[in-house]
Amino acid sequence: MSDKKQILDVQNIHMRFNSKGVCVRAVSGVSFTVNEGETIGIVGESGCGKTTLGRCIVRAYEPSEGNVLYTASDGETIDFLKIDKATMKRYRKEIQMIFQDPYSSLDPRMTVLDIIKEPLLANFPKMPKAEMERKVMDIAAKVGLNTAYLKRYPHAFSGGQRQRIGIARALVLNPRVIVCDEAVSALDVSIQAQVINLLHDLQQEFGLTYLFISHDLSVVEYISDKVGVMYLGQLVEYAPTEKLYEHPMHPYTESLLSAVPVADPEAQMERIPLEGEIPNPANPPSGCYFHTRCCYCTERCRQEAPVYRELEKDHFVACHRAEELKLKGFSYE
Repeated sequence: MSDKKQILDVQNIHMRFNSKGVCVRAVSGVSFTVNEGETIGIVGESGCGKTTLGRCIVRAYEPSEGNVLYTASDGETIDFLKIDKATMKRYRKEIQMIFQDPYSSLDPRMTVLDIIKEPLLANFPKMPKAEMERKVMDIAAKVGLNTAYLKRYPHAFSGGQRQRIGIARALVLNPRVIVCDEAVSALDVSIQAQVINLLHDLQQEFGLTYLFISHDLSVVEYISDKVGVMYLGQLVEYAPTEKLYEHPMHPYTESLLSAVPVADPEAQMERIPLEGEIPNPANPPSGCYFHTRCCYCTERCRQEAPVYRELEKDHFVACHRAEELKLKGFSYE
């Protein structure tokens, strides 16, 4: 992937929510880059800020701070978070999102044809109706939907079919970047495999770039070129997939990898359980946010926040002891 051009540069994203005088730090200073045609996996426990980060990148949320530099199809580099609404509409079709819940993300009062066609109506209102419907039919067929059923409503479809509808809706504008927010988490395992393979095939055909948000490290290992690990709103490790899985540098990553199931009933699993609960993002601990659950914690960890830095080529980590710890990785080999 080294010869690929950079398409996204996410810089120091912060997202703070204020409720009843309390400030919740949902995302705190996340930075990473994405090359064209890559799949970047974002993993972490529920509540770590994965979905919020994805929504910030597509500007479904307005971040409190930060920049998202996007290299558009016309070659211009823009800050997607700083452009006005008119300019954003021009580029909106190039960055799309597949939402987590294939049930609540589809309007039950609209037919599937209208759901997939809606982005075309919003972005190309003068496009002839016949051409719109032809594009909808083409993309529906690409994602494996039976085009004879497109005038039915979402309730008539299974979970896997509804997720395909969401994928078709995201693809109909020919985007370059798609944020996949837990795109397979609500599906049965067999349907998950179908949708993952579909996403992979579509990426090869259309040259798509994915930001793949998930809590399933097995899925992320299969589909991703690089993986970012989030904890309490912060990116604690970011590296090429193989390097991160075989040679993690952050204790939290080690613990997550130890929980990945192996398809062997006789395999001896060496779990590394985390003690306690995730700290309150409205009142995070001092020093390293992970120190309250880390078995390698020192006094420095309690007092001083670690610097997020590049220790090896393309391998970034935020841990005081990353150089000295020999952490256990995971491999399917």
